[in-house]
Amino acid sequence: MLLFENLQPLPPDAILRLIAEYNDDPRRDKIDLGIGIYRDAEGATPVLAAVKTAEQRLVASQASKSYVGSGGAPAFNAAMQSLVFGSAGEDNARITTLQTPGGSGSLRVAAGLILRARPDARVWTSDPTWANHVPLLGGAGIRLEQYPYYRSGEASVRFEAMLETLNRVPHGDLVLLHACCHNPTGMDLSVEQWRETAAIIAERGLVPFIDIAYQGFAAGLDEDAFAIRHLFERVPEMIVSASCSKNFGLYRDRVGSLSIVSADAAGAATVKSQAFNVVRTLYSMPPDHGGAVVALILGDADLRDAWLAELTAMRERLGGMRTLLRDALRDAAPGHDFSHLVSAKGMFSFLGLSREQVERLKSEYGIYVVDSSRINVAGITRNNAGYLADSIAAVL
Repeated sequence: MLLFENLQPLPPDAILRLIAEYNDDPRRDKIDLGIGIYRDAEGATPVLAAVKTAEQRLVASQASKSYVGSGGAPAFNAAMQSLVFGSAGEDNARITTLQTPGGSGSLRVAAGLILRARPDARVWTSDPTWANHVPLLGGAGIRLEQYPYYRSGEASVRFEAMLETLNRVPHGDLVLLHACCHNPTGMDLSVEQWRETAAIIAERGLVPFIDIAYQGFAAGLDEDAFAIRHLFERVPEMIVSASCSKNFGLYRDRVGSLSIVSADAAGAATVKSQAFNVVRTLYSMPPDHGGAVVALILGDADLRDAWLAELTAMRERLGGMRTLLRDALRDAAPGHDFSHLVSAKGMFSFLGLSREQVERLKSEYGIYVVDSSRINVAGITRNNAGYLADSIAAVL
């Protein structure tokens, strides 16, 4: 008997399949709105100038390629802890921060740590949530539940229904929250809504588990971390998974961090030892290069300013493309309301189309969108917005 003969082939990942179909499409006016990467006005995903400069300095100064250890580079961890938690996070003995292989690696380490701490733990995710939350957390063995979040027909957050559910979540369960630029809807809670949510979480003794993959893409670095910093002041424990893929453009370098907040310094020391051991059983230690680049940028005033300018330009481009498409759809499909496109933040929004309409966009017009009709607004340009709007109007 052969080892692998009983394995059955799995269908390709939906996003990867969409990429392949797009690449094979010969039409010149085709548009890719599927894969979740930033694109500039020319449709390219550039290496940021601040990153290029930091890499050049790193190559010139780095004297060794020895291991960085299970927790990663201390300079990176300190810089990310400050970026996420603000001044309250600097040298705070309650927080343990580890460098991880991207935000996905951070989530997987968190899952391993949660299962060690409480094998019967449940994590409540928004409906909908990022598709990879399910295999990363559920695939690790964590039981997942859902709380209401988005009302497709009205293109709005189901806030009252969300609070009603959170008020029934059992003490000690974890609630997975998107700090900003909710993926896939793009619809975020307001500051006041975050305050109400935090009050319930604190009152019921729930553990916030926050995914922040787009810090700086909604309103600004500090504004986008409001939920984390507000909750940090009100709960004894929390988990924060961060990614540097989008805001630093370091997709392929796999740069992320995991921060665990404990009730006190003694508890943090125990958590640190367990988290390091989880890492040791998964990938032993994270890659160095991308994390070293981030640490260099955040630790140098000039590089940080240059990076902030580029981050601001990316955020403003996304906002501009949202407005451009909203206006183009207002002309092309006057009987339909697409105002939610400008209410949403970050890279993603739902168009509110059926699977059949999404399929028509692809087959008849060469416009590639995932089945849920979630689009990446970074794929919109001034050259293709009109054609995109007309195509959407044609399938409505």
